[in-house]
Formats: sequence, structure tokens, C-alpha cells
Amino acid sequence: MKKAKAKGRKIKGKRAKSKTRSKIQDPRSKKDQKLKTEKQKRYALLSVSNKKGLDKFAKELRELGFELISSGGTAKFLRKAGVRVTEVSKLTKYPHMLDGRVKTLHPVIHGGILADQSNPQHLKELSKFGINPFQIVVCNLYPFEQVTSKQKFTHQEAIENIDIGGPTMVRASAKNYMSVAIVVDPDDYKGVVEELKTADCKLSLATKEKLSLKAFQHTKYYDSIIVRYLASQMVASDEFPKETELLLEKVQDLRYGENPHQKAAFYREIGNGNRDLGPKVANAKQLHGKELSFNNIVDMEAAWQCANYFADTTVAIIKHTNPCGVARGKTVLSAYKKALACDPVSAFGGIVASNRRIDEETAKEMHSLFIEVVIAPAYTPAALEVLKQKKNIRLIEMGEQSMGKSFKGLDYKRVSGGMLVQQPDVAQLAINEIKVVTNKQPSLAEMEDLFFAWGVAKHVKSNTIVFVKNGVAMGIGAGQMSRIEAAGLAVQRSRTDIKGAVLASDAFFPFADVVELAAKHGISAIIQPGGSKRDQESIDKANEAGLAMVFTGRRHFKH
Repeated sequence: MKKAKAKGRKIKGKRAKSKTRSKIQDPRSKKDQKLKTEKQKRYALLSVSNKKGLDKFAKELRELGFELISSGGTAKFLRKAGVRVTEVSKLTKYPHMLDGRVKTLHPVIHGGILADQSNPQHLKELSKFGINPFQIVVCNLYPFEQVTSKQKFTHQEAIENIDIGGPTMVRASAKNYMSVAIVVDPDDYKGVVEELKTADCKLSLATKEKLSLKAFQHTKYYDSIIVRYLASQMVASDEFPKETELLLEKVQDLRYGENPHQKAAFYREIGNGNRDLGPKVANAKQLHGKELSFNNIVDMEAAWQCANYFADTTVAIIKHTNPCGVARGKTVLSAYKKALACDPVSAFGGIVASNRRIDEETAKEMHSLFIEVVIAPAYTPAALEVLKQKKNIRLIEMGEQSMGKSFKGLDYKRVSGGMLVQQPDVAQLAINEIKVVTNKQPSLAEMEDLFFAWGVAKHVKSNTIVFVKNGVAMGIGAGQMSRIEAAGLAVQRSRTDIKGAVLASDAFFPFADVVELAAKHGISAIIQPGGSKRDQESIDKANEAGLAMVFTGRRHFKH
């Protein structure tokens, strides 16, 4: 019995001695610890809606030694691709609940995501509850935008595609980027794998920081899309919210801005749900020609809005955002010829817009003029064949569904440190909105020209005066500091006799001098908003000269 006890004490002594050696950090224990660390399992959590490239990425993670954890749909996809995964429900011990609304919202998942893996206390807690920390989380969100962009969908369908668990995982991972790499974009799979292969299955802090920022951008955009949709359903369109933001995606980089020393890019507004805001130049299709420039795009917008404002077949020629020729005709060819005759000198190097399909005859007529851009709803195949003979001319197609429709999105104007936001000036003038204020009544032909002149003036920089005769803009005075100077410029720019033409002014006459000038040049009728303190002076001058004058009660400033 004594010998047995002694033997037992000897064994205990050896254990005590072993504990003492472990405290003095034997170099061999470091090596053992390193081997132990290398054998530790690495975990990746995969839960995605967009499964592009996921099967290949998951296989590569498996080859690198990662244990894969996946939610239901993703797990099913990966198993079908031959990738071994463990389903989330196996870890949480709970099935997917509430028609899939609750899947990953569990401490076993979020503990593994949010643990600071450099914090011993966090690691101790994970060990206590049997939670494995994740090194990589791969997640993108329910296709809310795709659903709400469809022609037909229900509100309930939209609501069910608001992701909850996904954004929670993404934001948690992005917050804990020091420990966890969050991958939201399939385009990043290749780079992540390459770095893991060359860096002992680890990603650099710089890489994780970039991925984290991208993840927060991903959830921010996602929430913004939801807000836009709900606002379109619940808030009156004429209300301006307390806070707002523009959601933009890059269409292309531009060679430069308005001038060669300015860098520039072209962005498209996104995230309006299924609201039909009308035709958008940002969505137009380029069929031919050189890359669009900053100034091309600005002028395209001005040209398209001018031509497409009118119901009749109309062609507008734009230079530096101002029309230098606008005309209507029975055919596109006749409208184009008349518009060109307004100011053929300024039309050189301009932008031509038609609100009807471009045909072969019009294309042949255009072929003799240097034109930067042609923009129209469509082109006949023969017209394209003719126009494409010019290598550099840019041919832009808006789509035939765009004819006669105005863009109804809000109008934004940038100022230093802020933004001015307004409703677009798209309203048409109705016959019952005008008021004849002179003794003479306009004839039917004059009335048609007055309405056309008023529409042209709307698309010219203020102050503006426009002369029109037989559906053709005879003279356009744009962007002058005083109205009488704009009228004088319109006279100077008239290529033919303006006697019998009508005059449109985008704002009221502060004095009667424009009426006097109009009478001097044989103008037969005037259209203007009215509202000046001196309106009666202008009316008296018109009556004295035998002119007809109508008030619209609406101004058309364009700054």
C-alpha cells in the first residue's frame, strides 16, 4: 500500500513539474501552438440571392480548407453543384421560420460574425457557447430592385423582397472588418481567392477595409431603393421630403467636361421603383459614332426636350443648349429643311432632334451638313445606312414609345454646398388658359403660330423673344440681360422677312418697348404671360398698332 501511494505521488510530481515547464514558455511549446493554430478550422458563411460565380468560389474556399455554412437556398444550390456545406439550421437548432423571414437571425450566427477575434474574452465566450468564428461572410440581398422594376408586381411581393437577415449580416461583418472579410459583389470572388492562396488563407487589412466600405455602400443603396419605392407608393408626388438623395450609377467616363481641363463622368439616376417618369436621355441607345462628350449630352437633352414637346412632326436644331432652328412640317424632311433655314450658319456642328422616326430622305438631306449628334425615337434601316457613312456622327435612339411623352422627374440644379429641386416645366398650354387682352382677336393661323412660338420660347434661355411664321421659328433672341435686347437680337437673327410673324416672350414686358419694336417690323400677334404693373401700356400700344395680344398667365423662365 505504501509503495502504491509513493508511486502515485511520483506521478503527481511529474504532472506538477510539467505545469512548471509550461509557464516558462519552452520554445517547443510555441512550435506546438503554431501547429495547433494551423490545424484550426476556418469558417465561411455564404447566403446570397445573386448566385453568379458562387459555385466556383465555394469550391475554391473548400480547397483552401474552409468549412462552409449556408442558408437554405444557397445550401441547396451548392449541394447541387457538388459542394459540401452545413446548413445554418444545423447550427442554430432552429428551422427556417415564418416563410423564410427568420433564418440567420441567431446568436450562433451573429456571435460568430461580430466576435473580435483578437479579444481573448470574446474568444472565451464563443468557446463557452460552442460558437465558431467566421473569417469570411459572403452575402448579397434579396432582389428588391428587380422586383419593383417589373411591369407587373404586387405591393406584397415588394414587401416580401425587403431583406432583413441579409443586411444584418452584411453590416455586422462590415463593422467587424478587422476580423471578418465581407464579400457582397461576385466580381470580387476572384481577387479574394487569389489573395487567400498567396497569403496563408488570410486577407490583408487593406483588402478587408475596401470590402467593408463596399458592403456599407451596398446596404445604403439597398435601403435607399426601398425608401424610393415606399415614397412613390405612400407620398404625394408633389411633396418634397425633409431629406432626399440622388441615387446614381455610372454610365461611362467622359474624355473631359465642358472644357478639356475638367474631368467628367456620365451618371444615370436609378431607384424610382416602377414609376413611369417618361423617356430619359440617360437611357438612350447610341447606335453609331464617336463617344459622347459632356457637351454633347447636355445639348442632346435640350434638343430632345424641345422637339418632343410638340405633338406635330417637329425638328429642333440646338447649339450650346439654345435652339437655332425649330420647325414643324407634314414630314420629317420638310420640318428639317425649315428648321435648318432658320439659321444654317449656327446649325453647323449642332445637335439635331426629331420627334418622329428619321427616314432615308431626311438622312440624305442631313448628310450634307456637319452634325455632331442626331437624336430621334427611331431610324429606318435605310436612314441608318446613309447616316453611318459618316464615321463620327453620333446616332442616338430614344425608342418609339418615347414619342409625345415628357420626362416628369424632378429638376435638380447644383449650387455650392446644396441643391435646388423643382418640378419640371412640362405643362402644355390649353386654349382655355389664354386671355385675349387687345381689341384685335388672333386668327386661327395666328393662334397656331402663337402656341408654337410659346412652346419654342420655353426651351430657350431667358430672357428670350421668338418670332414664328407658318410653324417655323424665324428669329430667336436668347439669353439676353434685357427683354428689348432679346427682341433686337431675334430681329437680327431673322433670315427672312418677319412681317406677319407672331412674337412670343417667356416673361412679361416691363415696358411697352418690345411691342413698339414688334409693330415696327410688322409682327401681327404677341403671346406673353402678362402680370407687369405696366401691362396696360403694352396693351394700349398693341391696340394702337393693330396687333393682337394674348396673356397666358404663365412664365417660362429657363436659367
